[in-house]
Amino acid sequence: MSIAITPLITEEQIRARVVALAAEIAPRLLPGTVVVALLKGAFVFAADLLRELARHNLDLNLDFMVLSSYGNDTRSSGRVLINLDCQKLVENRDVLLLDDILDSGNTLTFAVNHMRFKGAERISTCVLLDKPSRRQTYFQADFVGFTIEDLFVVGYGIDYAERFRELPFIGHLTE
Repeated sequence: MSIAITPLITEEQIRARVVALAAEIAPRLLPGTVVVALLKGAFVFAADLLRELARHNLDLNLDFMVLSSYGNDTRSSGRVLINLDCQKLVENRDVLLLDDILDSGNTLTFAVNHMRFKGAERISTCVLLDKPSRRQTYFQADFVGFTIEDLFVVGYGIDYAERFRELPFIGHLTE
């Protein structure tokens, strides 16, 4: 099998959008907000966004969750599993969920409901990429980096079978 990656969103475009997202998000965050990054895909996005949010002098707490629905496939199974839950107490606190891609809507719907179950006061969501054409569950993120077509993408933390996360850009993967 031969794999080709065609650049879709450049490193410079990502950087500019992360700066703009931080400016959009910062006024809406309260001190002590718990930022929960969904791993593994959102780790690069979360790191860059948190550094930009720090320029706005915010008092934030960082945590992570590992949720899975893809395995080693290019399509979501539709079943979301918690492989690692966040460790911070979110009860009566504001939460900002960060994810790499809003695709079917299943993962973020699950994560939001899970934060509600844990007693979060207010939950906001931010995604780097939104693929509205793939929605199975109605879900709209509060903050979106880029809206893209129904393409399988890699890079900037996003993988295919644990490969290509290290790319500094978002690329369209074809086999």
